[in-house]
Amino acid sequence: MCQTILCKKREREREREMGTCFSSAGSEEEEQAGDEAVVVYVGRGDELSPDAKGRRILSLCSRQGKKGLNQDAAILWEGYGGEEDGLFCGVFDGHGRNGHIISKLVRDQLPPLILGERRELGKQKPVSSAEIVDEWNETCASAFRAMDQELMLKPDLDCTYSGTTSVSIMKQGRDLIIANLGDSRAVMAAVSEDGRLEAIQLTTDLKPSVPQEAERIRKSNGRVFALKCEPHIQRVWLPNENFPGLAMARAFGDFHLKNYGVISVPDVSHYHLTDRDLFLVLATDGVWDVLSNEEAVSAVWSGSSSSNEDPSRKLVEAARRAWRSKFPSAKVDDCTAACLFFQERREGISLPRNNKKR
Repeated sequence: MCQTILCKKREREREREMGTCFSSAGSEEEEQAGDEAVVVYVGRGDELSPDAKGRRILSLCSRQGKKGLNQDAAILWEGYGGEEDGLFCGVFDGHGRNGHIISKLVRDQLPPLILGERRELGKQKPVSSAEIVDEWNETCASAFRAMDQELMLKPDLDCTYSGTTSVSIMKQGRDLIIANLGDSRAVMAAVSEDGRLEAIQLTTDLKPSVPQEAERIRKSNGRVFALKCEPHIQRVWLPNENFPGLAMARAFGDFHLKNYGVISVPDVSHYHLTDRDLFLVLATDGVWDVLSNEEAVSAVWSGSSSSNEDPSRKLVEAARRAWRSKFPSAKVDDCTAACLFFQERREGISLPRNNKKR
Protein backbone atom coordinates (compact mmCIF):
# COMPACT_ATOMS: atom_id res chain seq x y z
CA MET A 1 0.00 0.00 0.00
CA CYS A 2 2.79 2.40 0.99
CA GLN A 3 4.74 1.61 -2.21
CA THR A 4 1.63 2.22 -4.33
CA ILE A 5 1.11 5.64 -2.73
CA LEU A 6 4.78 6.51 -3.27
CA CYS A 7 4.59 5.47 -6.94
CA LYS A 8 1.54 7.65 -7.50
CA LYS A 9 3.27 10.52 -5.71
CA ARG A 10 6.32 10.16 -7.98
CA GLU A 11 4.04 10.31 -11.01
CA ARG A 12 2.53 13.58 -9.77
CA GLU A 13 5.98 15.01 -9.05
CA ARG A 14 7.20 14.11 -12.53
CA GLU A 15 4.19 15.95 -13.93
CA ARG A 16 5.41 19.15 -12.23
CA GLU A 17 9.10 18.81 -13.05
CA MET A 18 11.04 19.95 -16.12
CA GLY A 19 10.46 21.82 -19.38
CA THR A 20 10.97 25.44 -22.41
CA CYS A 21 12.57 25.05 -25.77
CA PHE A 22 15.90 26.45 -26.94
CA SER A 23 18.26 25.74 -29.77
CA SER A 24 21.81 26.72 -30.61
CA ALA A 25 22.69 30.26 -31.66
CA GLY A 26 21.38 31.63 -34.91
CA SER A 27 19.24 28.62 -35.85
CA GLU A 28 15.86 29.82 -34.61
CA GLU A 29 14.44 32.46 -32.33
CA GLU A 30 15.07 31.66 -28.68
CA GLU A 31 12.10 31.23 -26.45
CA GLN A 32 12.40 32.13 -22.80
CA ALA A 33 11.81 30.53 -19.41
CA GLY A 34 10.73 33.57 -17.41
CA ASP A 35 13.06 36.32 -18.56
CA GLU A 36 16.14 34.13 -19.09
CA ALA A 37 17.34 31.99 -21.98
CA VAL A 38 18.17 28.39 -21.18
CA VAL A 39 21.25 28.52 -23.42
CA VAL A 40 23.90 31.23 -22.95
CA TYR A 41 26.96 32.05 -25.07
CA VAL A 42 29.80 34.18 -23.71
CA GLY A 43 32.88 35.48 -25.45
CA ARG A 44 33.06 36.07 -29.18
CA GLY A 45 29.50 36.92 -30.05
CA ASP A 46 26.56 34.92 -31.29
CA GLU A 47 28.24 33.48 -34.36
CA LEU A 48 30.30 30.60 -33.02
CA SER A 49 33.60 29.87 -34.74
CA PRO A 50 33.12 27.68 -37.85
CA ASP A 51 35.77 25.37 -39.25
CA ALA A 52 37.43 25.83 -42.67
CA LYS A 53 34.35 24.42 -44.42
CA GLY A 54 31.85 26.51 -42.49
CA ARG A 55 30.74 23.71 -40.17
CA ARG A 56 29.94 24.46 -36.53
CA ILE A 57 32.70 23.53 -34.09
CA LEU A 58 30.80 24.68 -30.98
CA SER A 59 27.11 23.98 -30.58
CA LEU A 60 24.43 24.05 -27.88
CA CYS A 61 20.81 22.96 -27.96
CA SER A 62 18.12 22.61 -25.29
CA ARG A 63 14.60 21.37 -25.86
CA GLN A 64 11.72 21.50 -23.42
CA GLY A 65 10.13 18.23 -22.43
CA LYS A 66 6.48 17.61 -21.69
CA LYS A 67 6.60 18.07 -17.92
CA GLY A 68 6.43 21.83 -17.43
CA LEU A 69 9.14 24.50 -17.34
CA ASN A 70 12.49 23.63 -18.84
CA GLN A 71 14.73 22.97 -15.85
CA ASP A 72 17.88 22.49 -17.93
CA ALA A 73 20.48 25.20 -18.57
CA ALA A 74 23.72 25.40 -20.56
CA ILE A 75 26.62 27.75 -21.15
CA LEU A 76 29.49 27.99 -23.61
CA TRP A 77 32.17 30.59 -22.78
CA GLU A 78 34.93 31.19 -25.32
CA GLY A 79 38.07 32.97 -24.15
CA TYR A 80 37.47 31.67 -20.61
CA GLY A 81 40.01 32.99 -18.13
CA GLY A 82 41.22 35.60 -20.59
CA GLU A 83 43.08 32.99 -22.63
CA GLU A 84 42.73 32.83 -26.41
CA ASP A 85 42.11 29.07 -26.39
CA GLY A 86 40.35 29.02 -23.01
CA LEU A 87 36.88 27.49 -22.98
CA PHE A 88 34.22 26.71 -20.40
CA CYS A 89 31.22 24.57 -21.27
CA GLY A 90 28.60 23.24 -18.88
CA VAL A 91 25.13 21.71 -18.81
CA PHE A 92 22.90 21.78 -15.74
CA ASP A 93 19.76 19.78 -14.97
CA GLY A 94 17.48 21.23 -12.30
CA HIS A 95 14.96 19.28 -10.25
CA GLY A 96 12.27 20.02 -7.69
CA ARG A 97 9.93 22.99 -7.44
CA ASN A 98 12.67 25.59 -8.02
CA GLY A 99 15.01 23.55 -10.20
CA HIS A 100 14.53 25.82 -13.22
CA ILE A 101 15.78 28.80 -11.19
CA ILE A 102 18.68 26.98 -9.53
CA SER A 103 20.09 25.53 -12.76
CA LYS A 104 20.30 29.00 -14.31
CA LEU A 105 21.82 30.57 -11.21
CA VAL A 106 24.53 27.91 -11.19
CA ARG A 107 25.06 28.31 -14.93
CA ASP A 108 25.66 32.04 -14.49
CA GLN A 109 27.63 32.04 -11.24
CA LEU A 110 29.74 28.86 -11.23
CA PRO A 111 32.15 29.74 -14.10
CA PRO A 112 33.31 33.05 -12.55
CA LEU A 113 33.48 31.40 -9.11
CA ILE A 114 35.89 28.81 -10.50
CA LEU A 115 38.02 31.55 -12.06
CA GLY A 116 38.05 33.47 -8.78
CA GLU A 117 39.12 30.42 -6.77
CA ARG A 118 41.84 29.60 -9.31
CA ARG A 119 43.28 33.11 -9.12
CA GLU A 120 43.09 33.10 -5.34
CA LEU A 121 45.06 29.87 -5.14
CA GLY A 122 47.69 31.39 -7.46
CA LYS A 123 49.64 28.17 -7.91
CA GLN A 124 52.48 27.50 -10.32
CA LYS A 125 51.59 25.91 -13.62
CA PRO A 126 51.39 22.13 -13.02
CA VAL A 127 53.50 19.75 -15.08
CA SER A 128 52.14 16.23 -14.60
CA SER A 129 48.58 14.97 -15.01
CA ALA A 130 48.44 14.21 -11.28
CA GLU A 131 49.45 17.79 -10.44
CA ILE A 132 46.80 19.16 -12.82
CA VAL A 133 44.09 17.06 -11.16
CA ASP A 134 45.24 17.99 -7.66
CA GLU A 135 45.18 21.71 -8.43
CA TRP A 136 41.81 21.64 -10.16
CA ASN A 137 40.36 19.39 -7.46
CA GLU A 138 41.12 22.06 -4.89
CA THR A 139 39.89 24.85 -7.15
CA CYS A 140 36.61 23.15 -8.08
CA ALA A 141 35.88 21.88 -4.57
CA SER A 142 36.19 25.44 -3.22
CA ALA A 143 34.12 26.94 -6.04
CA PHE A 144 31.37 24.32 -5.76
CA ARG A 145 31.23 24.80 -1.99
CA ALA A 146 30.95 28.58 -2.48
CA MET A 147 28.21 28.06 -5.08
CA ASP A 148 26.20 25.90 -2.69
CA GLN A 149 26.59 28.53 0.02
CA GLU A 150 25.38 31.22 -2.38
CA LEU A 151 22.21 29.22 -2.97
CA MET A 152 21.70 28.66 0.75
CA LEU A 153 21.96 32.38 1.49
CA LYS A 154 19.35 33.45 -1.08
CA PRO A 155 16.39 34.53 1.12
CA ASP A 156 13.69 34.19 -1.53
CA LEU A 157 14.80 30.86 -2.98
CA ASP A 158 13.82 27.60 -1.29
CA CYS A 159 16.44 24.97 -2.10
CA THR A 160 15.38 22.55 0.65
CA TYR A 161 14.26 19.92 -1.85
CA SER A 162 15.26 21.59 -5.11
CA GLY A 163 18.64 21.57 -6.82
CA THR A 164 20.62 20.94 -9.97
CA THR A 165 23.25 18.63 -11.37
CA SER A 166 26.27 19.97 -13.24
CA VAL A 167 28.83 18.65 -15.69
CA SER A 168 31.42 21.17 -16.90
CA ILE A 169 34.67 21.19 -18.81
CA MET A 170 37.45 23.76 -18.71
CA LYS A 171 39.75 23.65 -21.74
CA GLN A 172 43.26 25.12 -21.75
CA GLY A 173 45.34 24.20 -24.76
CA ARG A 174 45.23 20.41 -25.09
CA ASP A 175 44.11 19.85 -21.51
CA LEU A 176 40.50 19.27 -20.45
CA ILE A 177 39.38 19.44 -16.84
CA ILE A 178 36.03 17.75 -16.24
CA ALA A 179 34.05 18.57 -13.08
CA ASN A 180 30.99 16.37 -12.57
CA LEU A 181 28.18 16.62 -10.02
CA GLY A 182 25.22 14.29 -10.48
CA ASP A 183 24.02 12.30 -13.46
CA SER A 184 24.66 14.46 -16.51
CA ARG A 185 27.50 13.05 -18.60
CA ALA A 186 30.58 13.85 -20.71
CA VAL A 187 31.52 11.55 -23.62
CA MET A 188 34.53 11.90 -25.95
CA ALA A 189 34.29 10.71 -29.55
CA ALA A 190 37.63 9.44 -30.86
CA VAL A 191 38.92 7.42 -33.80
CA SER A 192 39.81 3.86 -32.86
CA GLU A 193 42.83 2.01 -34.24
CA ASP A 194 40.63 0.30 -36.83
CA GLY A 195 39.19 3.61 -38.06
CA ARG A 196 35.86 3.52 -36.28
CA LEU A 197 34.16 6.18 -34.22
CA GLU A 198 34.66 5.30 -30.56
CA ALA A 199 32.69 6.63 -27.57
CA ILE A 200 34.77 7.18 -24.40
CA GLN A 201 32.77 8.04 -21.28
CA LEU A 202 34.73 10.62 -19.26
CA THR A 203 32.42 10.83 -16.24
CA THR A 204 30.60 8.49 -13.90
CA ASP A 205 26.85 8.96 -13.41
CA LEU A 206 26.86 9.80 -9.70
CA LYS A 207 23.61 8.11 -8.74
CA PRO A 208 22.58 6.30 -5.54
CA SER A 209 23.06 3.03 -7.45
CA VAL A 210 26.85 3.57 -7.40
CA PRO A 211 28.09 1.49 -4.42
CA GLN A 212 30.44 4.17 -3.03
CA GLU A 213 27.72 6.80 -3.24
CA ALA A 214 25.15 4.56 -1.54
CA GLU A 215 27.64 3.68 1.19
CA ARG A 216 28.27 7.35 2.00
CA ILE A 217 24.54 8.11 2.10
CA ARG A 218 23.76 5.17 4.37
CA LYS A 219 26.64 6.06 6.71
CA SER A 220 24.95 9.47 7.09
CA ASN A 221 21.64 7.77 7.97
CA GLY A 222 20.07 8.42 4.61
CA ARG A 223 18.23 5.54 2.95
CA VAL A 224 18.66 4.22 -0.58
CA PHE A 225 16.06 2.02 -2.27
CA ALA A 226 13.97 1.74 -5.44
CA LEU A 227 10.20 1.77 -5.64
CA LYS A 228 8.44 -1.34 -6.91
CA CYS A 229 6.95 0.64 -9.78
CA GLU A 230 10.45 1.71 -10.97
CA PRO A 231 12.85 -0.98 -9.70
CA HIS A 232 15.70 0.24 -11.93
CA ILE A 233 15.92 3.67 -10.22
CA GLN A 234 17.62 3.86 -6.83
CA ARG A 235 16.62 6.95 -4.84
CA VAL A 236 17.68 8.81 -1.68
CA TRP A 237 15.14 9.05 1.16
CA LEU A 238 15.08 10.67 4.59
CA PRO A 239 15.78 8.38 7.59
CA ASN A 240 12.23 8.22 8.93
CA GLU A 241 10.14 9.43 6.02
CA ASN A 242 9.58 8.14 2.49
CA PHE A 243 10.53 11.48 0.99
CA PRO A 244 11.83 13.03 -1.29
CA GLY A 245 13.25 10.18 -3.41
CA LEU A 246 16.16 12.01 -5.05
CA ALA A 247 17.55 10.09 -8.05
CA MET A 248 21.11 11.47 -7.78
CA ALA A 249 23.76 11.25 -5.06
CA ARG A 250 25.40 14.66 -5.61
CA ALA A 251 23.82 18.02 -6.43
CA PHE A 252 23.77 21.71 -5.73
CA GLY A 253 20.92 22.59 -3.35
CA ASP A 254 18.78 19.82 -1.81
CA PHE A 255 19.92 21.16 1.56
CA HIS A 256 17.81 18.92 3.77
CA LEU A 257 19.46 15.89 2.19
CA LYS A 258 22.94 17.37 2.75
CA ASN A 259 22.56 16.09 6.32
CA TYR A 260 22.10 12.56 4.99
CA GLY A 261 24.94 11.99 2.54
CA VAL A 262 24.03 13.99 -0.57
CA ILE A 263 27.03 16.24 -1.30
CA SER A 264 28.07 19.07 -3.63
CA VAL A 265 31.68 17.89 -4.00
CA PRO A 266 32.50 17.43 -7.70
CA ASP A 267 34.31 14.47 -9.20
CA VAL A 268 37.22 16.13 -11.05
CA SER A 269 39.30 14.46 -13.76
CA HIS A 270 41.84 15.40 -16.44
CA TYR A 271 41.91 14.43 -20.10
CA HIS A 272 44.73 15.31 -22.51
CA LEU A 273 43.57 15.69 -26.09
CA THR A 274 45.33 13.66 -28.80
CA ASP A 275 45.05 13.57 -32.58
CA ARG A 276 42.52 10.74 -32.22
CA ASP A 277 39.99 12.91 -30.38
CA LEU A 278 37.31 14.40 -32.63
CA PHE A 279 34.62 15.95 -30.43
CA LEU A 280 33.15 16.06 -26.95
CA VAL A 281 29.49 15.72 -25.97
CA LEU A 282 28.03 17.06 -22.71
CA ALA A 283 24.37 16.28 -22.11
CA THR A 284 21.75 16.04 -19.40
CA ASP A 285 20.14 12.73 -18.46
CA GLY A 286 17.19 13.41 -20.75
CA VAL A 287 19.60 12.36 -23.53
CA TRP A 288 21.42 9.52 -21.74
CA ASP A 289 18.24 7.91 -20.41
CA VAL A 290 17.32 6.90 -23.96
CA LEU A 291 20.55 6.88 -25.99
CA SER A 292 23.75 4.90 -25.46
CA ASN A 293 27.10 6.66 -25.70
CA GLU A 294 27.60 5.09 -29.14
CA GLU A 295 24.17 6.19 -30.36
CA ALA A 296 24.85 9.73 -29.14
CA VAL A 297 28.22 10.15 -30.90
CA SER A 298 26.76 8.59 -34.07
CA ALA A 299 23.94 11.17 -34.05
CA VAL A 300 26.41 14.02 -33.60
CA TRP A 301 28.68 12.68 -36.35
CA SER A 302 25.78 12.44 -38.80
CA GLY A 303 24.79 15.99 -37.85
CA SER A 304 28.21 17.47 -38.61
CA SER A 305 28.44 16.58 -42.29
CA SER A 306 27.66 20.06 -43.64
CA SER A 307 27.48 23.72 -42.64
CA ASN A 308 23.67 23.50 -42.65
CA GLU A 309 23.63 20.90 -39.88
CA ASP A 310 23.64 21.63 -36.15
CA PRO A 311 25.23 18.66 -34.31
CA SER A 312 23.75 19.36 -30.88
CA ARG A 313 20.29 19.79 -32.39
CA LYS A 314 20.67 16.48 -34.22
CA LEU A 315 21.53 14.78 -30.92
CA VAL A 316 18.62 16.35 -29.04
CA GLU A 317 16.20 15.44 -31.82
CA ALA A 318 17.50 11.85 -31.79
CA ALA A 319 16.90 11.69 -28.03
CA ARG A 320 13.37 13.04 -28.35
CA ARG A 321 12.57 10.47 -31.04
CA ALA A 322 13.97 7.74 -28.80
CA TRP A 323 11.77 8.89 -25.91
CA ARG A 324 8.66 8.62 -28.09
CA SER A 325 9.73 5.24 -29.44
CA LYS A 326 10.96 3.55 -26.25
CA PHE A 327 8.57 5.13 -23.75
CA PRO A 328 5.42 6.08 -25.70
CA SER A 329 3.33 6.42 -22.54
CA ALA A 330 5.92 8.55 -20.68
CA LYS A 331 6.35 12.29 -20.89
CA VAL A 332 9.54 13.32 -22.73
CA ASP A 333 12.21 14.76 -20.43
CA ASP A 334 14.07 18.02 -21.11
CA CYS A 335 17.02 17.31 -23.40
CA THR A 336 20.11 19.54 -23.47
CA ALA A 337 23.42 18.92 -25.26
CA ALA A 338 26.69 20.68 -26.05
CA CYS A 339 29.07 19.55 -28.80
CA LEU A 340 32.69 20.73 -29.04
CA PHE A 341 34.75 19.76 -32.09
CA PHE A 342 38.53 19.71 -31.78
CA GLN A 343 39.45 19.19 -35.43
CA GLU A 344 37.92 19.27 -38.88
CA ARG A 345 35.70 16.40 -39.93
CA ARG A 346 37.53 13.39 -41.30
CA GLU A 347 36.03 11.30 -44.06
CA GLY A 348 36.00 7.51 -44.12
CA ILE A 349 35.35 6.96 -40.41
CA SER A 350 32.93 4.11 -39.64
CA LEU A 351 30.23 4.35 -36.99
CA PRO A 352 30.61 2.44 -33.71
CA ARG A 353 29.96 -1.32 -33.81
CA ASN A 354 28.17 -1.50 -30.47
CA ASN A 355 25.01 0.59 -30.18
CA LYS A 356 23.86 -1.00 -26.94
CA LYS A 357 23.27 1.27 -23.98
CA ARG A 358 25.96 1.14 -21.28
